[in-house]
Amino acid sequence: MRYLTAGESHGPQLTTIIEGVPSNLELTREMIDYDLRRRQKGYGRGRRMQIETDTVNIVGGVRHGKTTGAPIALTVSNKDWEHWQKIMGSDPISEEEADQMKRVITKPRPGHADLNGAIKYNHQDMRNVLERSSARETTVRVACGAVAKAFLNQFGIRVAGHVVEIGGIKAENQSFQSLVELQKVTEESSVRCFDRNAEDKMINAIDQAKTNGDSIGGVVEVIVEGVPIGLGSHVHYDRKLDAKIAAAIVSINAFKGVEFGIGFTAAGKPGSEVHDEILWNEQAGYYRRTNNLGGFEGGMTNGMPIIVRGVMKPIPTLYKPLQSVDIKTKEPFSASIERSDSCAVPSASVVAEAVVAWELAKALTEKFGDESIDRIKSNFDQYTLYSREF
Repeated sequence: MRYLTAGESHGPQLTTIIEGVPSNLELTREMIDYDLRRRQKGYGRGRRMQIETDTVNIVGGVRHGKTTGAPIALTVSNKDWEHWQKIMGSDPISEEEADQMKRVITKPRPGHADLNGAIKYNHQDMRNVLERSSARETTVRVACGAVAKAFLNQFGIRVAGHVVEIGGIKAENQSFQSLVELQKVTEESSVRCFDRNAEDKMINAIDQAKTNGDSIGGVVEVIVEGVPIGLGSHVHYDRKLDAKIAAAIVSINAFKGVEFGIGFTAAGKPGSEVHDEILWNEQAGYYRRTNNLGGFEGGMTNGMPIIVRGVMKPIPTLYKPLQSVDIKTKEPFSASIERSDSCAVPSASVVAEAVVAWELAKALTEKFGDESIDRIKSNFDQYTLYSREF
């Protein structure tokens, strides 16, 4: 399984083509739109979310509500395109027209891809960089994740994301009994946090950041239950599934770190308090007494829930001026910005769900086949029985 995305933040649409999804998988627009709506929610979002109401168009690879095995093509239109047609259009324009629009960007924003991308691709107008490097691209990555989750659901694998920290405020109450409960509570939270006391403090922190013309980041957690033993591999670095998931998390815009299970806390503990003891019973097969390693050993799933967290830095688009340099004049300036989210951590948890789900779905097809959902299910069931009795 693989996908490519195309499109710009203020272009006509975002597009993705997904290859390798098995045939006869139930897939509808409603399944994908559900996650697109979830991505747009969250306290601290800016005015763009008031403009866009994202919905998907399935334009290939699905017939009568089921996948055909052919590449799946999805598009999401940008409602704001009508105001950007001249600025972002694909047809050539004259220098005079460009000057009249006064939309050439030569002032890079600290924390963004503007300057690096302009130097790498030799762009004197950095709009060519910022339009593509925008987190708007995650819209269709969430759509791909929704397809992956529809596939994982066929095997009883459930994926849930939530927020565990915003602006230094940590959720203390994590005593949910199931992922169903976690999802129910966090879907009703404007910051996607299970801890109601922490939720109020997070909202206040976001408000304070906005008042200060600033932004704040946080930590999201993704939990996956129902994963079989043995996805991934120990035999080579590029087949380790935890490494692939780590790369997927850090590929999300503004994410700067990742950990599994107890993560960096393990550095301060003795091995006897870190490694998960192995148990077995007839009903469950092999399992662990604890889950400090977050569901992975040797680059492979061990049958325990996957627990992965990602660190999101504060959004770099600020109302508060930061120092930068104009690439045309080389003169210093203060990079003051008009529009910004003060916090996007809640919606980023939905993106994190999507990229984790994708890597798991890909690993599942690599192990059990990728042609027909029925044959994959048969292979999966046989392997589950085998691994329990091994």
